[in-house]
Amino acid sequence: MTVTDPVTDPTTVTSADLLAELARRGVTDADDSTLTRALYSSDASLYRVVPQAVVRPRDADELTAVVDVARTVGVPLTMRGAGTSIAGNAVGRGLVVDTVKHLNRVLEIDPEARTARVQPGVVHQALQRAAAPHGLRFGPDPSTHTRCTIGGMIGNNACGSRALGYGRTSDNVVAIDPVWGTTAGDVPARLAALAEAHLAHVRTTFGRFSRQVSGYSMEHLLPERRSVDRFLAGSEGTLAVVREATVRLVEETPRQLVVLGYPSMIEAAEAVPAILAAAGRPVDAAVPVEQGGLVACEGLDARIVDLVRARGGAVPDLPRGAGWLFVEVSDPGLLAPVVAAAGALESRMVDSAAEAAALWRIREDGAGLAARSLARPAHAGWEDAAVPPQALGAWLRDFDALLREHDLDGVPYGHFGDGCVHVRIDFPFEAGAGGGEAGSAGAARFREFLVACATTLREHGGSLSGEHGDGRARSELLPIMYDEESLRLFGAVKAICDPAGILNPGVLVDPDPLDADLRPERPRASVRTALRFLHDEGSMGAAVHRCTGVGKCVVPSLPGQGVMCPSYLATREEKDSTRGRARVLQEALDGSLVHGLKDPAVHEALDLCLSCKGCASDCPTGIDMATYKSETLHQTYAGRRRPLTHYTLGRLPRWAALAAPMAPAVNRMLRLRPLARMAKATAGIDQRRSIPAFPARTLRKQVAAASSAASGPETPDVWLWADSFTDHFQPGSGLAAIRVLEAAGLRVAVIPERACCGLTWTTTGQLDKARTMAARTAATLAPYVESGVPVLGVEPSCLASLRSDLAELTEDPRAEVVARGVLTFAEALERLDVALPDLTGVEVVAQPHCHQSAVLGWAADQRLLERAGATVTRVAGCCGLAGNFGMEKGHYETSVAVAETHLLPAVRANPDAVVLADGMSCKIQLDDLAQVPALHLAELLASRLEA
Repeated sequence: MTVTDPVTDPTTVTSADLLAELARRGVTDADDSTLTRALYSSDASLYRVVPQAVVRPRDADELTAVVDVARTVGVPLTMRGAGTSIAGNAVGRGLVVDTVKHLNRVLEIDPEARTARVQPGVVHQALQRAAAPHGLRFGPDPSTHTRCTIGGMIGNNACGSRALGYGRTSDNVVAIDPVWGTTAGDVPARLAALAEAHLAHVRTTFGRFSRQVSGYSMEHLLPERRSVDRFLAGSEGTLAVVREATVRLVEETPRQLVVLGYPSMIEAAEAVPAILAAAGRPVDAAVPVEQGGLVACEGLDARIVDLVRARGGAVPDLPRGAGWLFVEVSDPGLLAPVVAAAGALESRMVDSAAEAAALWRIREDGAGLAARSLARPAHAGWEDAAVPPQALGAWLRDFDALLREHDLDGVPYGHFGDGCVHVRIDFPFEAGAGGGEAGSAGAARFREFLVACATTLREHGGSLSGEHGDGRARSELLPIMYDEESLRLFGAVKAICDPAGILNPGVLVDPDPLDADLRPERPRASVRTALRFLHDEGSMGAAVHRCTGVGKCVVPSLPGQGVMCPSYLATREEKDSTRGRARVLQEALDGSLVHGLKDPAVHEALDLCLSCKGCASDCPTGIDMATYKSETLHQTYAGRRRPLTHYTLGRLPRWAALAAPMAPAVNRMLRLRPLARMAKATAGIDQRRSIPAFPARTLRKQVAAASSAASGPETPDVWLWADSFTDHFQPGSGLAAIRVLEAAGLRVAVIPERACCGLTWTTTGQLDKARTMAARTAATLAPYVESGVPVLGVEPSCLASLRSDLAELTEDPRAEVVARGVLTFAEALERLDVALPDLTGVEVVAQPHCHQSAVLGWAADQRLLERAGATVTRVAGCCGLAGNFGMEKGHYETSVAVAETHLLPAVRANPDAVVLADGMSCKIQLDDLAQVPALHLAELLASRLEA
């Protein structure tokens, strides 16, 4: 097999030949499908480069074989890590190598030596968990620590928020087992000789301050500090591939957080040198950092905090100001001098671990939040420039002037104690203007600004990159930062380590143009949508391009109480992540690789989406995959034959209404196994699922019969909306709610009209019918809401549909009235100040419905339970049934796997607890898989009324 020029023309080797050669070497987990190539065409940067194939080596020997294949056939090879590269370091035209799937083990923890030996695909969080029982931790902690890999951290020389205390990744590397881009065996010696020949230049040019990450870190090749292992940190996969690494661990120590408020981020930046001096830290520290008293000094802009509040997120009290510094110390004795020297408007000691975690979570979500905190979408590109800390204030003032000069805006935040500033900028890319080619107005403006920034940064002695690497975004700018001798040294290093240029070509040496392959410049199909896409000016294209790839959806285990992304937690496949689905939808609407929303690749990616809406609240950029899936199904099947379950489960409320008059007879029939099997097969339901029984009478009929002889005023104190599921399947929840309210002396009436939210039609993409139902329901419920009498619902999925889907489906202004006015049961109890029965001593395991977590919120429920005296364990994630999803054939195994991530282990761990689940889906899942009867909050409170 021969090639002419492997770097500039990788297509001379066909994908079939490439996969065959890999298989011959024993590498079988390789894929060149349209779906997989779409999933890996982008990272978290602005760049899109479609690979020939994606390979997932199963062990270190397979990884070596993959590199050997790339060398032999002359195909470029790019290491991916977690796919969260912001500079475009993790996309490439040849082979993209994913180590997360298989090479993800912590091989050894040595507590005595304080080291860990790991495979490159180990997630940072997993290493921390392995080290924690020994009182140790890996020091650097990037904001993506829940999903970034150690191999990726080595590639970029990642630092994170606590680099002041623990150093960069290069400071914590002990040894690397590399596969070089060459077969020559004398690479370390030749690198040492290169540095020896240029000692004076290396000493005076490189390692001038801690965040000088751009280019190759030649200072690690100096005789007095020589470490080829540390030199490889920050080489961005252009010189070698990491088979495994040994890294240093440090002692985990308690830390104290103080928050300092300033009028703006510039004033916060100008205070940094005084804070460093007060903590006894030199502002010009250029040597590897040892663990010290000052651990972190982070900057956060008010606009990011405002966005969190606007989305309903919890924000602890902050000191007065529009910019803040989070200063964390491991030596409490530093707090007083730091606060005294800080010159802040106000300061606040954060003594609560929960509040500190909430504040750090905002900071960690900074990249995603900043992307949506301006009038236009904001982008990476000029992402993490760094200057010596004493120059930070001056640099930010000049940077602010550059933004104004170019009519741009950005939200700065970042590692101010290290002089490193992150920012997302509202570059006015116009989709379709450039078609992926450099030279459009948006790309030209992007280039002009980056060149101006690099030129100004040089005057401050700064580094183009402070931790994310140069990648495709900044490698072309290195001649502005470095002189010709430095650039020749970089070329010589590349020639020693990777003479054929197969490893991550286009980065650092012989760089690609910074305005080539820009994803936002690609053409974008205009889709006439059924949903209104209110948050994206009616554009589905804009909506799916919300995803910036920060990867919070690929966290191996849910932090806190999040929901996103249940199917990924079950399968650990990129195609089942919110990010992966968004990438495929982007490709479908951009149109060259995936051909429209009807393409099979789109439906394969969306197949295991539970429509849980977890991403709508948990994704920092506000991706709402449930909405995108509904629209995609609508576009695909409008006027065409649909899947069977769309007609059965997707229209369940209609069939339930037809069955209601014959409920006893229907129930008797479904108790006969042959008939039950036939019914399930006809409806497309998995045979392992149970079919819920119909009540003898619907909720509305039971209440109407009970109230026919009652007397009293016509207008009640509370209106109860009988959604279809409560009315036809779970009337006990509604009756319990009535009982609790009436016990408080309130008169309750059930809204007599049928008003279906249309949820099942919406989730199956039957949006024309859903729109009709939404308009009718808005017209029915609006007068009740406008009457001033509280209107509550008890089924969280239907209530969430009123709040989120109704206005997306219809322009009727009454939809907004209903969305703002309907209450959950817990919200109604709080508003009406209802006295609660005593739950002291009651242990509760609560599974909030995923739609309630994402749309309605569960805080009121938690407050009520704790106020009543219950001990509450809140389960994270989704139950796994998710309406029709878990009932359908083909989804049962995934549904069970989702339940096993959080819900079922929590129930098993608390066998004596009351299991609380307001949603009908959650109750069915618990009954089917754990034989546990779950209660609605109303049922729990009603059961304790007499006591």
